[in-house]
Amino acid sequence: MRFEGKVALVTGGSRGIGRAIAERLIKEGAKVWIADINEDLLKEAASAIGAFPVKMDVTSEEDVKAGIKMILEEDEKIDFLVNNAGITKDGLLMRMKLSDWEAVLKVNLTGAFLVTREVIRGMIRRRAGAIVNIASVVGEMGNAGQANYSASKAGLIGFTKSIAKEVASRNIRVNAVAPGFVVTPMTEKLPEKVKEEYFKAIPLGRFSTPQEIASVVAFLLSDDASYITGEVIRVNGGLYT
Repeated sequence: MRFEGKVALVTGGSRGIGRAIAERLIKEGAKVWIADINEDLLKEAASAIGAFPVKMDVTSEEDVKAGIKMILEEDEKIDFLVNNAGITKDGLLMRMKLSDWEAVLKVNLTGAFLVTREVIRGMIRRRAGAIVNIASVVGEMGNAGQANYSASKAGLIGFTKSIAKEVASRNIRVNAVAPGFVVTPMTEKLPEKVKEEYFKAIPLGRFSTPQEIASVVAFLLSDDASYITGEVIRVNGGLYT
């Protein structure tokens, strides 16, 4: 119960990696708020795992401010923030619509900026806190057909490193986790032949589980990682080192 008495916010916490992270933090004693734009999915997930729902469009400054205000009125603090909300709109660059480029950057990168900016004020006042941003292996190595997603995750890594330097003196740590391919509803839709090709490229020969990502996030939020900040922890089965 190393997170007993702690309050956490996980964006995109209704499914996949975000939900696994929320479940892990709850299991270790934290009170966890999960944010999502889909209210029905949000309520179902919160009820199922024992989290607290906060409807939030991370691309809306007003929505983010209102959501954080609601949490602070209830709990007076946010100890941990996990910026997990993200979308994909894949396609070759020549065929990529400007709207698809902008939508991915807005959710994956601008969303993290808006939520972090709002949450970090309280952390600075309390001189305590930890933030983990969920990046991606493709933010480091690139991937054909994912110029928008890769750019957003590379930007998130740069964001992580910069904010870590800004707030380290306030006893706030900021790190990123860069997963490889993870078993989620998104990857489950891939054709078997495509999966087999990916497995060949991954030294460990499989996709990771959301729970394996969650365990690394929990470590980075904990006091066990008290001297780690500004880092990108790769969890990709050896795909990119």
